[in-house]
Amino acid sequence: MKQTLITLACSGALCLTTLAADDTTALPDNTAKNQRDRSSQTKTSGDQSNSPADLKITAAIRRAVMKDGGLSMTAKNIKIITAGGLVTLRGPVKTAEEKTKIDQLAKSAAPGAKIDDQLEVKGSK
Repeated sequence: MKQTLITLACSGALCLTTLAADDTTALPDNTAKNQRDRSSQTKTSGDQSNSPADLKITAAIRRAVMKDGGLSMTAKNIKIITAGGLVTLRGPVKTAEEKTKIDQLAKSAAPGAKIDDQLEVKGSK
């Protein structure tokens, strides 16, 4: 059985991790998503506005999402980014129902805000 050895090191603090995987185990490849997130085409947490109005919108949506007991922890961990009154929802959710529910929660928590729903149902491309 052929094994692949991957070692990752962090500078500054001692952070040494070694992973061993055989040929049947595929390591996750997020290269495409990482490239997308580094481009200016998508919103990231660094795009969150610090204006009081935008922070209020983000907080209201986050509270509504966290309060909903029917959502998975995956769904509760989505990115909520507000800039100039435009709310971007990004990240994975487990089901299409969670995607719809979060969109509804965002619209009720921030009436009048424009919602850009970029949520992805886990397992779909």
